[in-house]
Amino acid sequence: MEIIKNISSLETYEVRQPVLRAGKPIESCQFDGDDLPTTKHFGIYNDEKLVGVVSVFNKINNIFKGPNQFQIRGMAILSEYQKRGFGEKLLHHCEVFIKSQNGTLIWFNARESAVSFYEKSNYNKVGALFSIPEIGPHYLMKKEIDPL
Repeated sequence: MEIIKNISSLETYEVRQPVLRAGKPIESCQFDGDDLPTTKHFGIYNDEKLVGVVSVFNKINNIFKGPNQFQIRGMAILSEYQKRGFGEKLLHHCEVFIKSQNGTLIWFNARESAVSFYEKSNYNKVGALFSIPEIGPHYLMKKEIDPL
């Protein structure tokens, strides 16, 4: 049985590190803004084991108009739990949370390999493929939402 809980930024590292920063030092798992009071971290547990994480930042991207923007970052599911619905549940949880905060736009930089996952949830690519140094090719993606 899975459950989604609020977690600390430090708790995200145990999933961020092997999935998003494999072979890099644990310090590379810390993101700017992780510990701001407006940042939320969510973990999805399967039988009490943390198998996925995501962080939600109240952050404006000047490419988009509008004040109530939120960035999703650090979305990661342990490899042995991928393609089992955990990512979709975690993404949906973020959307419900962002709506509750009167958010109107969700944006993020998606790894090229994850674009189809997000497109299934109606996120759209914006602009061309770009590279993040030491991490790889990404697309900016977004989804406009109606607040609650």
